[in-house]
Amino acid sequence: MDAYGRRHHRQGSPSRTGRKRGTSSQAIGRSKGGMITKILALTDALGNLVRFTLMPGQRFDTVGVAPLLEGVAFGALIADKAFDSNAIIADLDARGAKVVISQHPRRAKPLAIDEEMYKWRHLIENFFGKLKEFKRIALRADKTDQSFAAMIHIAAAVINSR
Repeated sequence: MDAYGRRHHRQGSPSRTGRKRGTSSQAIGRSKGGMITKILALTDALGNLVRFTLMPGQRFDTVGVAPLLEGVAFGALIADKAFDSNAIIADLDARGAKVVISQHPRRAKPLAIDEEMYKWRHLIENFFGKLKEFKRIALRADKTDQSFAAMIHIAAAVINSR
């Protein structure tokens, strides 16, 4: 038995596993605007970054919400209409958190929304505005998602220290 990672015969190019290399594992996706990475971020009541996740541009925003909220205690979640999903609302209800999500216009049964609390959504928008001041993040200059995530952590620390 052998647990060596390469192929053992000499024909062909060495160390090829037969898979195509590319951006599939680097949180880069194709959209109408080109290659893009989505940043889903969770901030606290002061607008400071708590946690974030990177996703390819063609993925739905709601896919990354469950891992983002896992293990975080909060009383309310303020989000825009991209996160208006029955699954997310059911999860928030099960946690006992207040749902403050702008409703999609075609929702069959509109939910009541706290308009005063929804006004605080500007904190996350301001955070993204400050994050985009960093050219390397705004242009996605990093090749790998690991280095891009590290740059976001550094930028969030700088924003937090201002």
